[in-house]
Amino acid sequence: MRIKLDRTLCDGFGICAKHAPEHFSLDDWGYASLIGNGTVQPPDEADVHRALLDCPVHAIIELSPE
Repeated sequence: MRIKLDRTLCDGFGICAKHAPEHFSLDDWGYASLIGNGTVQPPDEADVHRALLDCPVHAIIELSPE
């Protein structure tokens, strides 16, 4: 699974960092940043998928496999 984060959409709810802290961090203002290159290993997919579904502004995007 690969994801990207559209920081222009992020409103700083922090739900992504709550569900998948190994893939999302929050800056000083509470806005999300992606940790790493967006590659999600199988053991983390459920947490990242929950973050994707719970993001109220849909700032997390699952990329199609290449």
